[in-house]
Formats: sequence, C-alpha cells, structure tokens
Amino acid sequence: MAAPMCDVFAFCMEAAGQARRALELRHISSAKGKGLFATRKIRKGETIFVEKPVVSVQFLWNALYKYKACDHCLRALETAEENAQRLLGRSQPLPHPEQCGIHKDLHQLCPRCQVPYCSPECRQAAWDQYHQVLCLGRSREDPNHPLNRLQDAWRNIHYPPETSSIMLMARMVATVKQAKDKDWWIKLFSQFCSKTANEEEEIVHKLLGDKFKGQLEVLRVLFTEALYEECLSRWFSPEGFRSLFALVGTNGQGMGTSSLSQWVHACDALELPPQEREHLDAFIDQLYKDIEKETGEFLNCEGSGLFMLQSCCNHSCIPNAEASFPDNNFTLHLTALEDIQPGEEICISYLDCCQRERSRHSRHKVLRENYLFTCSCPKCLSQADDPDVTSEEEEEEGEGDPDDAELEDEMTDV
Repeated sequence: MAAPMCDVFAFCMEAAGQARRALELRHISSAKGKGLFATRKIRKGETIFVEKPVVSVQFLWNALYKYKACDHCLRALETAEENAQRLLGRSQPLPHPEQCGIHKDLHQLCPRCQVPYCSPECRQAAWDQYHQVLCLGRSREDPNHPLNRLQDAWRNIHYPPETSSIMLMARMVATVKQAKDKDWWIKLFSQFCSKTANEEEEIVHKLLGDKFKGQLEVLRVLFTEALYEECLSRWFSPEGFRSLFALVGTNGQGMGTSSLSQWVHACDALELPPQEREHLDAFIDQLYKDIEKETGEFLNCEGSGLFMLQSCCNHSCIPNAEASFPDNNFTLHLTALEDIQPGEEICISYLDCCQRERSRHSRHKVLRENYLFTCSCPKCLSQADDPDVTSEEEEEEGEGDPDDAELEDEMTDV
C-alpha cells in the first residue's frame, strides 16, 4: 500500500541518486493516497530501482521444512545440486556445477544460537540491527521460551502457503529495542500504511474481524510476553497490535530465493554448441517436471519483507512494473514491464498471475479483504458491466458457496 511522504529512497542501493532523478512521490487523492510517478521515460525491461528491505524474515514453516537460507538476507545456502536433491528426494548430479554461485566457505553460524548466515557481513548486520534481542542462545530448543511459544502459536494458526510472519513484527520490535535512535525507527515504521479498516467503504481486513479475535489475542499475549518494550507500548495494546498486524499484512512483499534457479539462469547464459544447448535445455525441463511431481510448487526459500520505496507503488490489475529477486537474496529489483512515459504512475500488482486472470469480482474480493480498497484500474473499469460472480462460481455454478469452504483456512491467507 502506498506510504505517506518520507525519504522513500533511504534504502535504495547504488543508483539511489538515479532513482531520485527518475521518480517522484505524488499525492493522488484522499481515497488513494500517494503514488510513485516517472519523471523521465523508462524503457521496457529497465531496472527502475534496486532496494534493500527495512526488515525481512524467512517464513516459519519454510524454515521448518529445511529450506536452508541466510537468516538475514534469505540467500539460499544449499548448492544447486543439494537443492535439487532435497526437492527430488534422490541424488541428482547437475552438469556445469561451476555455474552454482553458493560459497559455503563464507557461511557462518551465530556462535550463541547457531542460526545460519551466508557471510560474516550478514551475521554482523543482523547482530547490529535486531539479533541481540532475538538470539535464543542455548534456549533455541526450549519449547517454553516465550519466542518459541510465539512461533509455535503462529505455525498452528498460519499454514502453508505462507504469506506473512509474526517474526517480521518481532524484528520490527527488536530493531527499535536495539536502536540508539529509537524515535527514528518508530517514525520510519509509521510511514507504512497500517489501516485495519476502510471506513468509507466499510471494509475490514479479513483477518481482523470478530471471527479471528480469539486467535489474535493469543498472539498478542505471547508477543507481549516475548518482546514488550515501553517506548512501543501502543504496539502491544489490542488496537495497536491489530494495526501492526495490518501493517505487515498489507505491506509485506513476498520474497523467494533458490540456488537451483540461479544455476538455471547461469546455464541459460552459457554460449554452447546447438546440440549441447538442446541437451542441457531438455535436462533442465525434465528436472523441473520431476521436481514438480515430487514437491509441487514449493521450490524456493520464501519470506516477507518491508520495502520503503516499493510500498509507495499502488496496484493495477494490468501493472507496468514488477518486483523480482534476481540476486538470490532479499534485494528487490523493480523492472518495467512496458515503456513508461514521464508523468505516468508506476503500478505493480498485489495479485499473483493466476489471481489477475480471475473475474473482476474475484479480484475485488481479494483486494478488499487483504488491502482494503476497491480497484478502479483500466482493466476493472472496462469490466464494470461484467456479472458479479467469482471465478470459482463461473467454473462450478451450483456447487455451493466457495466462501464457506475457506472459512476454516482463512487465517492462512494473510
């Protein structure tokens, strides 16, 4: 969701000055808030900006299922061959192993709690920002430690496919607790939209309604026991906790990393004789088919992060930009999907590819429940006269209300 005015370029990398020259934040309307606009022509395929997150974390179930990632930057820690072997459940040698970019000689563990990092730099960065507060030391395996109880409670409420994590909120708190300038961090986090409801349109975030009040209170009590900080007392109150929950739910950007995917991209760039190229491409195609048969869609180390500049991008069902993570870590690249003219708003999609192909009514349902607005992008306006039916109803008319089937598992769709 678009953030209020602030130094939104603070976490941009290398070309931060270039991003400042190409982009500006503008007020659009009281209903829509602000948006990010191009100040020069941006060509299709161009990287609009590169940004590190304010804070990020690997999903809890993803880590429990042995998707090995750096605890700070989410870089995959397995080699491409190890990654393929785990996903296939059997040994699978890969050609061109030199194309795997994993450097195990750089990997380090926290000497106190043994969480893994991809490098000394990541270990130090985590320690300096939040890990002093969150390090469990010898209590890592203690089920009664408040942080372990909090994580267990979250896993029991929020099943895969994961889209958020209570530990993203925990790292926000830990960052403030460790900071010398606590007010700076509190003001920074306040820039993210944290509305729990859109009162004008009478929309309430679907996980903050009466149905989940008991589950949220359980999490709030455990969160308070594990992390309470006086200067953040509002975050621990019932209403403040709801706002914090809404903040990570509406602003959290999903992240995915994979050493196997990095190896595939590196192999794609190799200059090979035609026959060898054909053989390698066939091998990779079959490898992915075998992995899909064995593991399904869960291929990546997955997590969520808060990105200051990316959070300024509003939604469109026909976006002109998209976020990706080509560096095999938490660094976000926003890339133009088409030519963008000066003065044109830069929009991403809050929906995945499958959701964008659903009916207007289905898209609006997801956006209203998760992001508290009704979309009025060109695609939605062009479909304004379409029937108000969900895509599931279009495919399975007369087979019951799809909403009822989701009641039990809705907590999994933060």
